[in-house]
Amino acid sequence: SGAPAAEWGGFEDNMQGGGSAVIDMENMDDTSGSSFEDMGEMHQRMKEEEEEEAEGEAGAGEEEDGEFLGMKGLRGQLGRQVADQMWQVGKRQASRAFSLYANIDILRPYFDVEPVQVRARLLESMIPVKMINFPQKIAGELYGPLMLVFTLVAILLHGMKTSDTIIREGTLMGTAIGTCFGYWLGVSSFMYFLAYLCNAQITMVQMLSLLGYGLFGHCITLFVTYNIHFHSLFYIFWLVVGGLSTLRMVAVLVSRTVGHTQRLILCGTLAALHMLFLLYLHFAYHKVVEGILDTLEGPNMPPFQRVARDIPVVSNPVLNTTAKAIALAL
Repeated sequence: SGAPAAEWGGFEDNMQGGGSAVIDMENMDDTSGSSFEDMGEMHQRMKEEEEEEAEGEAGAGEEEDGEFLGMKGLRGQLGRQVADQMWQVGKRQASRAFSLYANIDILRPYFDVEPVQVRARLLESMIPVKMINFPQKIAGELYGPLMLVFTLVAILLHGMKTSDTIIREGTLMGTAIGTCFGYWLGVSSFMYFLAYLCNAQITMVQMLSLLGYGLFGHCITLFVTYNIHFHSLFYIFWLVVGGLSTLRMVAVLVSRTVGHTQRLILCGTLAALHMLFLLYLHFAYHKVVEGILDTLEGPNMPPFQRVARDIPVVSNPVLNTTAKAIALAL
């Protein structure tokens, strides 16, 4: 009976131990359940916060849409678009300008010339060519013509000083530069357009070079006649020197133009413009400039001078009476 009692006691102990284990498992199950519940609550809270944030963003979007539909929002949007477009346009223009200055070597071939070549071309500009059956060569450089234009500007200023023209309010360099460069660029462009219509084989750079070197005769004629004031001398230089430079240009254009009518139109126009420009510079340029100055600044008034006035003679009795009255008053 003792052994069975011991076994029963051990069984009870085991049962108690199992019960405690069961209790522990139950406690663990309760703990894990509470942790799952906490996770669920946290998830629910996060979901609610996300919903609140979404509602806040939706409300802000609706407010922005309302402002956009309003005049203020529309103006702001248009202002931003205009500012962006202006920025893009300015950026493109700046990049183009920078690329132009970076590629300044493009203009180098037009000014890369030796002084000996310029001197030879100046002499050739006064010698008309004889062979016009094939196109004559034209120098494609602009250094010599540009220097001739500046030389003509200096000669015009010298002529203004040696003449009787009254210079007021500074110098006349702007007028001289405008006249010379206007003739060179304007007539070259017009003749290039006319040459294109007449089917002449010439480029714009060649036309600028041809007309620029043609101004060498003008420079010689004006420099001589501004210092020696004889009209007969001017007409001689106008016919000889100016005529030789004009014949040179005409011969070159004839060699590059096909057709008698086209040659007549092109060469006649160039000869008339070139010779008349020389007449204008000698006779009418000073008067035109003086008229412009009178128009802008008023007529040429003589300087203010003091003129003595006659004082009437006052008789002695009047002076005595006046002196006595002043003495009594004092």
